[in-house]
Amino acid sequence: MTCQQGILIEPVPPVARHVFYTLGEAADLPRALKALTELVDGTDTIAGLGISVLQTLGQSLEPLRAFPALSNQGIDVPSTQQALWLWLRGEDRGELLYRTMQLEKVLAPAFRPVQVTEAFRYLSGHDLTGYEDGTENPVDDEAVEVVTAKGAEGGSYAAVQHWEHDLEYFKSLPQPDQDHIIGRRLSDNEEIEDAPEFAHVKRTAMEDFDPEAFVVRRSMPYIDGAVNGLVFLAFGESLDPFEVQLRRMIGLDDGITDGLFRFSRPVTGGYYWCPPVVNGKLSIDLP
Repeated sequence: MTCQQGILIEPVPPVARHVFYTLGEAADLPRALKALTELVDGTDTIAGLGISVLQTLGQSLEPLRAFPALSNQGIDVPSTQQALWLWLRGEDRGELLYRTMQLEKVLAPAFRPVQVTEAFRYLSGHDLTGYEDGTENPVDDEAVEVVTAKGAEGGSYAAVQHWEHDLEYFKSLPQPDQDHIIGRRLSDNEEIEDAPEFAHVKRTAMEDFDPEAFVVRRSMPYIDGAVNGLVFLAFGESLDPFEVQLRRMIGLDDGITDGLFRFSRPVTGGYYWCPPVVNGKLSIDLP
């Protein structure tokens, strides 16, 4: 069973919508999920189910869990776990709006939308800081291997967070300080060999974990009024690779916190199972 192919398409789309839903009327859930399988192709729209959906259906999926709320050294990582997450991908904001409206109509009253975030591609796939995102992503067959769940359920697992930036503060820093926070030079995207231990690339070096913690990142910037930041999105064969990276970022491994926290903070967090696509349709049948 294959993962939803939009997960693997590069680069990220010009524009996107992240739509989060809570559960509404549980009795309508089977009908709404059937409708979801008809509307979600796994390419233009990626769908992820939260653990509450499976619990309501009386089913379980061992790798899936609620996003953990973590705290360490004054850093709070919140959990805002929802029942359903949709990632709508495209090239036109108006078209995405109408697709969102169609989905909301079909999914009601089983699901109620609680958050919608419009995201966009900046430059060729950069964060608003100007640094390229996902430089170390696995590619081609390795990417397929990394994002495809090994269990009978198939599909992939996704971690989704909103990170709010203080760009004014970040841009006020001398360029060497900015580079050291990220661990790469802005000028050429090359990793800095002697970067400090708090550098983001050192905190999250996927091959440094045991076992290795590889994920495929598909993050996109967002702007909401005066607020700006990054919708962080990571896919993996399980949720463990992302979680061990996050725990190291906030210093739970060795007391060293990621330099990112000097100018950015996560304000949401959710875990989702992205069902496989079978014969061109989303398959929510569980073993």
